Amino acid sequence: MKPDSTPVIEVQGIGKRYGGVVALQDVTTAVRAGQVTCVLGDNGAGKSTLIKILAGVHEHDEGTLAVDGQEQRLGSPREALSHGIATVYQDLAVVPLMPVWRNFFLGSEKTSGFGPLRRLDGDFMRRTAKSELAAMGIDLRDVDQPIGTLSGGERQCVAIARAVYLGARALILDEPTAALGVKQAGVVLKYIAKARERDLAVVFVTHNPHHAYPVGDRFLLLRRGRSLGDFAKADLSLHELTAMMAGRAELEKLGEELSRDLP
Repeated sequence: MKPDSTPVIEVQGIGKRYGGVVALQDVTTAVRAGQVTCVLGDNGAGKSTLIKILAGVHEHDEGTLAVDGQEQRLGSPREALSHGIATVYQDLAVVPLMPVWRNFFLGSEKTSGFGPLRRLDGDFMRRTAKSELAAMGIDLRDVDQPIGTLSGGERQCVAIARAVYLGARALILDEPTAALGVKQAGVVLKYIAKARERDLAVVFVTHNPHHAYPVGDRFLLLRRGRSLGDFAKADLSLHELTAMMAGRAELEKLGEELSRDLP
């Protein structure tokens, strides 16, 4: 990744209002190919609003959004996908009883034959799902097994591989490790790094700095809809990142109050 390369996605002073409520204000960051940009913040920080703007769910009210250097207003998720921006949400849209390969192609099924003889090309979809998952380093015993039998981390990884296969150049991951244990979160982090190696621009949304720091290249911190800063990894240690997220001054004040209350 070249530091001066044109960002796949860039927002400048982006903002969003819902009636009289300011959900996001004056947020600026750039996401480049071969780079993981981590968006961190607690509940209500504005992470979901930013995701929805980048994913085309909601249009921004303030600032500018550019894709490959061209200003855009993304009016729908389909329009965002046409620009190569794919979003994998925490509550994965999968059918648990369907096999892995059917879920891999869900909504984009391949067919063979013509007219009334047209049918699903199961052989092609099985082969492709297995090879694409292998390319991401995901080695499943059997793509015919129901996706519901996979662990949460494995299902997240299948969703990442699917987005890559469907042409994503920018991948937005909404809290992919939030509901996972330590081991499964580690699996997902490994595949986030794998996506970066394949030159994707990755936006990793999380509230956990210990998950973000190992794979992140840049860190955008949000609090109450505003940016606390956009930092390169070289400029921020894990300790500093954690302290900024926790609100160092607020924690120190709380500690003082609690110590006074103790007998």
